[in-house]
Amino acid sequence: MNKTNAGRFFEDYALGEVIRHAVPRTIKMGERALYHALYPARHALHSSDAFAQSCGLPFSPLDDLITFHTVFGKTVPDVSLNAVANLGYAEGRWLNSLWPGDTITSESEVIGLKQNSNGKSGVVWVRTTGRNQHGEDLLTYVRWVMVRKRSDAGAPDPVIPELKAVVDANDLVIPRGLDFSTYDFTLAGEPHRWGDYEVGEVIDHVDGVTIEEAEHMLATRLWQNTAKVHFDATNREDGKRLIYGGHVISLARALSFNGLANAQMIVGLNGGAHANPCFAGDTVRAWSEVLDKAETSSPGVGAIRLRLVATKGGAGVLKGKNGTYDPTVLLDLDYWALMPT
Repeated sequence: MNKTNAGRFFEDYALGEVIRHAVPRTIKMGERALYHALYPARHALHSSDAFAQSCGLPFSPLDDLITFHTVFGKTVPDVSLNAVANLGYAEGRWLNSLWPGDTITSESEVIGLKQNSNGKSGVVWVRTTGRNQHGEDLLTYVRWVMVRKRSDAGAPDPVIPELKAVVDANDLVIPRGLDFSTYDFTLAGEPHRWGDYEVGEVIDHVDGVTIEEAEHMLATRLWQNTAKVHFDATNREDGKRLIYGGHVISLARALSFNGLANAQMIVGLNGGAHANPCFAGDTVRAWSEVLDKAETSSPGVGAIRLRLVATKGGAGVLKGKNGTYDPTVLLDLDYWALMPT
């Protein structure tokens, strides 16, 4: 009897199927230390208990993208072990903060299936939910991946889910107690508040980071992401290991500190695309565009919708005249963050 897991193929998914992912993971301060070693992350709310307490929280929550990476990593053996590519995200919401000592589990529901015209692969849509040890939802999002087929067998009728283009600002969950009315801009690192940003404004984050093979390998292992394309160079015809897309997300988010230091917490993920592959040796830069702003009911807290672009090129470059991404663009991410008003 074969006891190893070769991963699922397109034929192995059924619409409506709910997949409980192994293995539960308890997250502590070691994960934060490694996260801040891997990325130039320095948003104050995720760096200092004292700063978080001045903003009405009991202590500093773990970085929002630690929640994302951990929940995502749990799903890989069941969703994207045999993926050709991770295609996009939608309808993401952070519902509760992740605290040191919390244990994360993940569960996914298959909500869409569509075979590709080549008959050799198909697209699978899943809605994933990450929970803590109390059964409270931490994060929910939809993602879709292109997965290889095992054979030339037929495929089910295509079902493509209807997804919201944007998470409504009224559906964003503000952490209990969050209060930016006495926010310390000096300690946070920049004076720019919610009212200083205008819709349509483009911010060049200036700095860049050259990705090394070693840090990428450490990151994928840290998040227990076992997708073959990140580890095994023989899985690609060019003999290269593909940089985990979440690694690029965290790099770009950390680089955005220069110009968006006060965009403290990510609370919504409207959409995202890994526009072009990223490899070791690439130098990643980032720029942001302000897409929208919304008030919240929490004191001194505003929501800002941002397009975050990771690129090997210049700020403001996104797509060509034919509507396809410029070859220098690595990531196009649309998210909501919380900022002092």
